[in-house]
Amino acid sequence: MEVDDSVTEGPAVGDNGRMGGKKPDRPMGPAPKLDDGVQLGRVRRICLAMPGVVEKVSHGEPTFFTPDRVFAMFADNHHHDGHVAVWIPAAPGVQAELIEEAPDTYFRPPYVGVSGWVGVEVARVDDEQLGALVREAFGLMQAKFRASKRPSSAARKPRARA
Repeated sequence: MEVDDSVTEGPAVGDNGRMGGKKPDRPMGPAPKLDDGVQLGRVRRICLAMPGVVEKVSHGEPTFFTPDRVFAMFADNHHHDGHVAVWIPAAPGVQAELIEEAPDTYFRPPYVGVSGWVGVEVARVDDEQLGALVREAFGLMQAKFRASKRPSSAARKPRARA
């Protein structure tokens, strides 16, 4: 009995185990680090100079916290994106202005970009500019925390009784 193996049923499975035999758009596995420690050192020195800042690893990357909130995340080739950057929150409208002004330096990072955070290519800014951006991000997150702890106006005013 002869078997005809020229016909397969269902979609083809490629060598990489993905349906359709297509290769993934990005390499699989952890992204190789591109920074030799110099850029992380700059970010770390600036962030840790602020009062109460703590560094923790979050989502596989060094992340800097005010006592209560994240204000900076170092991203070294995050998901193979090629950036050695710091992601920081920006005031409303600032993200778009920075990206328009210098698209090789600033970008909209994944995940947090929709909330107005901006990615900064660390090697493309000097320490003065990096420090100013990080201090602004720190201040924004501290103000946001203080605002979240204030009682609402409804909570401050007693209700009139009928």
